[in-house]
Amino acid sequence: MRIISGTYRGRNLKRPTSLDVRPTSDRLRETLFNVIAPRIQEARFLDLCAGSGAVGIEALSRGATHATFVDRSRKICGLIEANLDLCRVPEDQTEIYNSEARDFLRQALSWKLGPWEIVFFDPPYKDDYLGVMRMLAENWSTLLAESGLLVVEHHHKTQLPHAMGEISRVRVLKQGDSSLSFYELDR
Repeated sequence: MRIISGTYRGRNLKRPTSLDVRPTSDRLRETLFNVIAPRIQEARFLDLCAGSGAVGIEALSRGATHATFVDRSRKICGLIEANLDLCRVPEDQTEIYNSEARDFLRQALSWKLGPWEIVFFDPPYKDDYLGVMRMLAENWSTLLAESGLLVVEHHHKTQLPHAMGEISRVRVLKQGDSSLSFYELDR
């Protein structure tokens, strides 16, 4: 697992040893960043269910100004910290939260941590996506910028809603067993 492009290009990251963590493949990450490239410069990026932190670090490598990493495992949060140190990412560009995704979003609302321009949500495939997606949809104006983007990685057989509240899926990309669904605010 390596950083594909940008400032930290070529850096090899530590991998999680847990079988419960399914890192986003280099190939799928490259596809994701090819699609969001016009939006990444100067963006605030939220990596929910961050795992190794590879997606958020890739965002920083490609020009995002800040990345927030959220994972429910304390051990995985330590791995994210180690990967950030390995890449020598300045501490003022990152925050790491040891929390369930929905609990973090509740805290983000009360602490006014947002808005983020891009939210990447990649829970374990067995998890329920809808609760977090609903919370993001209902609180878009606080958690995401008006022109923000929600990207959900999921198993290609998992059916996610086309629309939820005032957001709609604008694109789906399938690669191997994984898919990326892109959501934006209805305009």
